[in-house]
Amino acid sequence: MTGNGYAHPEALVGTEWLAHHLDDGTLRVVEVDEDTAAYARGHLPGAIGWDWTADLHSPVGRDYADRAGVEHLLRAAGVEDDTTVVLYGGNDNWFAAYAYWLLRLRGYGPVRLLDGGRKKWELEGRELTEEVMDYQHSAYRLTGPEHPEVRALRDEVLAKAEVFAKPGADAVLVDVRSPAEYRGEALAPPHLPQEQAQVPGHIPGAVNIPWSRAANEDGTFRSAEELRALYGGEGVEPEREVIAYCRIGERSAHTWFALTELLGYPHVKNYDGSWTEYGSLVRAPVALGA
Repeated sequence: MTGNGYAHPEALVGTEWLAHHLDDGTLRVVEVDEDTAAYARGHLPGAIGWDWTADLHSPVGRDYADRAGVEHLLRAAGVEDDTTVVLYGGNDNWFAAYAYWLLRLRGYGPVRLLDGGRKKWELEGRELTEEVMDYQHSAYRLTGPEHPEVRALRDEVLAKAEVFAKPGADAVLVDVRSPAEYRGEALAPPHLPQEQAQVPGHIPGAVNIPWSRAANEDGTFRSAEELRALYGGEGVEPEREVIAYCRIGERSAHTWFALTELLGYPHVKNYDGSWTEYGSLVRAPVALGA
């Protein structure tokens, strides 16, 4: 496990720890990567792969897999009542954090994130394999309640748009995209298609704290002290309600994890509709520049 003064250090596992526990029968390691072909080129021994587009979303409409869909995914992974799921991926765990947040939303508890993800594992020269795992399906059932309080939807964000822009408000909106996206100079990270379904800019009143500032060079999270200084310096305090957003919700899930699990902020939501939804709304207030 890792420490660094985190509120919930058990939410993370380190590469050294995982390397010594890969054969534990109570662990299921899952890769969830932006590059859905990365798993086939090499992955952690014993890991299975979840395609974030096909496996984590509803087959019809724009929404996540529902409770039954997540339960099916866990059964197909051979998850039992005593299993702990360890998630990892590329880009400092963008989509691994996305999957972590979804499992929490749907009521699955025993889930961890590999600190540093694929990047740190590879930097340390640890073993990768191309063996595709196929575990026996289980009869696992989700028994814990769902947690809708970790998710912000469009109507809530629109209703609070004026509140976000007021100094000293009880709620704060965090835009975790790059400064260029925030200012309206880009619609997506440079290595991704620049979709034109939405207008450029940001939600008025949002503070821009790029997700990447929460990570070290090796992909691990910064210490709790550094994270508190990062977010607190921009007015993102634990007594305030926080809503994070990005383009499609994966980078903001990374920030949600840092604030919720590592700093212990009690009222943090991920607006997964993010800019692809908000930036396409007719007559929604939009701001440009810094």
